[in-house]
Amino acid sequence: MKTDRYNHMSDAELLEQFSSTRDNELLGILLQRYTLLLLGVCMKYLKNEEEARDSVQQVFLKVIQELQKYKVEYFKSWLYMVAKNHCLMKLRDRNGKLPKELNESLLATPSEETDLEDLLRNDRALELLEESLKELNPEQQLCITLFYLEKKSYQDIAEQTRFTMMQVKSHIQNGKRNLRILIERKLKTQTRP
Repeated sequence: MKTDRYNHMSDAELLEQFSSTRDNELLGILLQRYTLLLLGVCMKYLKNEEEARDSVQQVFLKVIQELQKYKVEYFKSWLYMVAKNHCLMKLRDRNGKLPKELNESLLATPSEETDLEDLLRNDRALELLEESLKELNPEQQLCITLFYLEKKSYQDIAEQTRFTMMQVKSHIQNGKRNLRILIERKLKTQTRP
């Protein structure tokens, strides 16, 4: 299976391979690595789960189009910026203008150092999310992965796992709550002197 062969490759290696072969399956492998990051970025700005999930799909399409045209050096940072810009445009379209707090943060003169700090913070958030996902019980981990990463419906998950619909909903709801608790706990221990 091609996925197994390429999963161990770094982002840069996958991008290099993609630029020579134009094989979209390589982009799929790359994007799958960052689905949770994208969902987190979209949720942060849009504050609506369904809209955030739709936006992740739209960002995927934009990324595929852009990578056909441009060479990207730092994929994860670039992907984060594509997602953030997509969300800001959606908010502008939705409200006719950007919310005040977003507008103020955009008007502030950005420095490269601040951008780097933001990216490092977001990288760390993704790492915390990945670590915390592994700490969930197997049922919650499975349902969260199928629902958010593989975009399966409750019905699909129930059929695949043999859980009832109530169990699937419960595992997803409890998994989300436990993820938030685990991440908050990790953030608190990090910020202590």
